[in-house]
Amino acid sequence: MILVKDTLISDDVLSEEFACNISKCKGECCVAGEAGAPLEKKEVKYLQKNYSKIKPYLSKKGIETIEKQGVYVDGLDGDFETPLVKGKECAYVVFSSTGVASCGIENAYRNKSIDFQKPISCHLYPLRINRYNKTLAVNYHKWSICSDACSLGEAIKIPVYQFVKTALIRKFGKDWFNALHASAKKTS
Repeated sequence: MILVKDTLISDDVLSEEFACNISKCKGECCVAGEAGAPLEKKEVKYLQKNYSKIKPYLSKKGIETIEKQGVYVDGLDGDFETPLVKGKECAYVVFSSTGVASCGIENAYRNKSIDFQKPISCHLYPLRINRYNKTLAVNYHKWSICSDACSLGEAIKIPVYQFVKTALIRKFGKDWFNALHASAKKTS
């Protein structure tokens, strides 16, 4: 573990290699699992306020789910999560004609309908943030459905933290990321 400002970073965030290979996995991380994507309180408020702008970018099943369950649900651990369509894919997921999952929220962002890219937990994946009292911990979540991403990351030699650089800067700021990068250089 290393400490960057007031955040604990697991060593594998720096040592493991990763690069999404969506042509292989088809966005399975948005479909598999037992819960929706974690949401921050400010993200819930944003989704509540801007759902009508996001709705045109969603599937019929996603819209039905959100209008029945809400833009978020309370998870088993008490945190906010995106709702799931019949216990499967995230309600904000849309599929291409070839079956590749993408985020309806991000599609709305790319089309300049909203100014919010997507939940930070999705943007940071495969990293997960856990809170322990007042300390945040950033951990690498290794999942078998991402084996192609691990292989690609190894082939092109990109550490996990570099793959999610934009998301880390979005969450923690550029100075924080630069401190993390400096720590990574010392450990390599």
